[in-house]
This record gives sequence, structure tokens and C-alpha cells, in this order.
Amino acid sequence: MSELLTRDEYAAIAAGLDFPRSPFIDGRFHSGGGGEFATLNPATGETICTIGACSGEDVDLAVTRAREAFEEGRWSKLHPAERKDILIRLCKLITRNARELAVMESLDSGKPIRDCVTIDIPETIHTIKWHAEAADKIYDQTAPSGEDAVAMIVREPVGVVAAVLPWNFPLLMLAWKIGPALAAGNSVIVKPAEQTSLTALRVAELAMEAGLPRGVLQVLPGDGPGVGEPLGRHMGVDMVSFTGSTETGRRFLRYAADSNLKKVVLECGGKNPAIVLDDAENLDLVAGHVVNAAFWNMGENCSANSRLIVHAGVKDALLERIQARLRDWKTGDPLDPQNHLGALIDGEHCQKVASYLDGIEALAGGSLSGAYLEPTLVETDRHHRLAREEVFGPILSVITVATADEALEIANDTEYGLAASIFTANGRKALSAARAVRAGTVTVNCYGEGDITTPFGGYKQSGFGGRDNGLHAYDQYTEIKTIWIDLSDPAAQDDVG
Repeated sequence: MSELLTRDEYAAIAAGLDFPRSPFIDGRFHSGGGGEFATLNPATGETICTIGACSGEDVDLAVTRAREAFEEGRWSKLHPAERKDILIRLCKLITRNARELAVMESLDSGKPIRDCVTIDIPETIHTIKWHAEAADKIYDQTAPSGEDAVAMIVREPVGVVAAVLPWNFPLLMLAWKIGPALAAGNSVIVKPAEQTSLTALRVAELAMEAGLPRGVLQVLPGDGPGVGEPLGRHMGVDMVSFTGSTETGRRFLRYAADSNLKKVVLECGGKNPAIVLDDAENLDLVAGHVVNAAFWNMGENCSANSRLIVHAGVKDALLERIQARLRDWKTGDPLDPQNHLGALIDGEHCQKVASYLDGIEALAGGSLSGAYLEPTLVETDRHHRLAREEVFGPILSVITVATADEALEIANDTEYGLAASIFTANGRKALSAARAVRAGTVTVNCYGEGDITTPFGGYKQSGFGGRDNGLHAYDQYTEIKTIWIDLSDPAAQDDVG
């Protein structure tokens, strides 16, 4: 599947797509009560299709059906091995429909088809499969309670989970949420971003084909006021797992406080540093990581390293190599596999990102043409808004430092703490710096987010309440119960009461 086709072949697939157009509730597509909205192709501005939006009544119906499925045990009480088998069948169906899903994702989000084919679809499958395999391999515990008692510590599914998704990685973030949530036995209601609802709806349809019981996975398209807020305030929702902006994350905390104090897990923004010290080896390799970290997915990535904090001793040599690398990062039609960068998500976001360049002379790039912004390199000081605010676009700010201590102080001078990268040839410096940076994921001499086995989430205003990925993800989707069994001899005990 990861073999790339030609632009014309992808266009032919696009022309034959049958787009899902309705909410998926209780095992079937369902007419939404919130009217319709158009989902647009970011690259052209043209309408792909119209989708039925959900209303508060639809949210109530979905929560009721999710609760029924959970309490009846259609999914929650299945043997974990049975849940595993169904989720693996879902992975096989996603694999079988991979090209359709990749093209749908590219059209809907503006993502380059090469990333959809080689990264997003394979990682989506891998994530769901990994959690499927974990379903019957997570053991409960017993505590050292002595001879007179057995203390069991068991995990139980939370119940009804609302998963609220961002628009930048629609399929992959769907997998990050539903993989552990479903493997743990929960009923899940997905609220996709209104800009990118298509692939979530299609996966829900495939999940039913795989054998997932009705009511266990439902998808409610619509906007924040129509769907997101009702889910956040709903007394029948047990937890919300949210990925998106810090501003919206705050709202979900308020919704929980105003309703049933449901669990809330937030994965929010980032202003992540790439720290390059003066002893960094192989600056060509460093430049490749820095460019990928800043511009992958058009910079529309919460873990993007949008600040390059570089020692003055290697700055000029590194910038020369970065600018040379940028020549290979072609920007244009997302369906053309030659392009590394596609379209920004919509016109409003384009203008917001471009506004950061007002009055700035770029070292490289900076040209906005329609929905496309060239990968852009600018030099700033640490206090400039480009160096402090999450731009969520293909702009890399370069900040020059004189010492490693200065680099670390600037790296931590942010309200965010999601990710960071450190480049140095000295092992002691690397480990010391990795411990000093206040971030949830720190990579050394590379850029990345770890993998499915490692927890992902942030410090400070980048995250709250839990982690995605790895076995740590199950902490948010399960409750911990202690069962204490008294084994002492009743005859040897004094009367109670």
C-alpha cells in the first residue's frame, strides 16, 4: 500500500469516491438534526460534499445508545481476546481500503498524499493493531496484603468516552483515541473536527463491518457549540479525551466542572525547541531533522519544532545546510506525490499564519500563493511573537545563543511543554539537557514523538490528565478498583458491632 502512484492515478481514485455524508449513530448512518455544512478541499476551496451536522438531540441519542451498549455488555463484557479479534479485523479492512482512505484524507485536509500513504495510513493501522494485541495482555495486580486477605487491583473501562479530534491528523488522532479506548472495553463517541470529518465516518462504517456492536463506536460531525459543548456538558459522558487548542481545552475543563466532573484528558499546543549545541556532529543530518521537525505536515503539528535555538558557533553553517534542504521540500497540489507540503487547512488559517510574517524579512521562503505557504525561515529574538506563539504553519524561528545554559533557559521560557529536540555529541550534555527541558517528549540527535510504545503528552499548558500511546494510555480509559477479600478465620475474630 505504501507504494506511491502517479498524480493522475490518485485523481482517478478521487473521482470515484463515495463520500460519507451523515452522522453514524447506533450502527448506521443517521440524519443529523443540525442542518448541513460543506466540507471543503483546502487546496482548491471547492466543496467536496455536504455533511449532516448533529444537534443536541443527536448527542443525547448517541450517549443513550452508547450507555445501553456499555451496560448491556455488548462490548465491555466481551472477553478481551474477542475484542482483539474484532479490532484486528478492522485493521484488515482499513488496509483493504487504504488507498481510498488516503485520498479521502488528502482531499479533506490538504495533507500531501505521500504522507497519507506512507505515514498516516500505516501508523493508523499499526496503532489500532498494537492496542488490539494489548487488550488481552494487560494484567491486573494483587497487593502484598499478608496471609489474612487478598487485595486485588483491577482495571475496568470508564464507560462512555467522548473523543474530540483535531483537523491536522484526522485518521491518526482517531486511532490514538479509539485504539486504547475500545481495547479497554469502552463505548466511544467521536467528534471529528468539522473541517475533516470524512475518514472518521468511513472508519466507523468499516468498524461495523468488522463486527463492532452497534452503539460502541459512533461519529458525530458538527461544530463546537452543536456537538463539542453538549458532549462536554453531558451527564451521561464519563470522560472526554481532547486534542486541539489550549483555548478549547480550557472549555472542556469548565464543561466538566459545570456538569458531572467527568474525567478530562487534554493534549494541547506546543512551542517546541530544537536546541543545537556547538559540538553537534554531522550538521547535514541535523539540518535534515530540523527541516522535518519544522515543516512536516505544513507545520500544522503540535509537536513541530518551530524554534531553532542554535549556538552562534555553528549557526551559519547549519543555516546554509537548512536552506539547501528546503529546495527539496516542494509545495503544491496535495495529490501530486512529488510534493512534500500541501495546502493549509483553510483561508482563515492561511491569513493567520501569513500575518506572522508582516514586517519580517525571511531568510528563505515566505511566499503565500492561495492555500500554499512556502517553508519559511526567519531570524528573531526570544521575545518576538513568532518565538512565543504557536503559529501552526511552516515558519521556523531561529534564535542565536552563546551557551548551553542560555539555550536551555530560552527553551523553557514558554507556557508550553510538549516536545523538544537536542543535538550534541556529548552524552553527558545530552542527558543533562534532556532532564532540564520541561517537556513530555525529548529526543536526542533526532526529531520525533517516540513511537506507539511510548507515552505522548505535555507539561504545563500543553497537556493535562493523561497520555496518548503506550500502555500509559490505558490509565485514562480505565478506572482502578481495589477488591479486598478477608481470609481471616471468622471464629477467631471478635464480634463486630
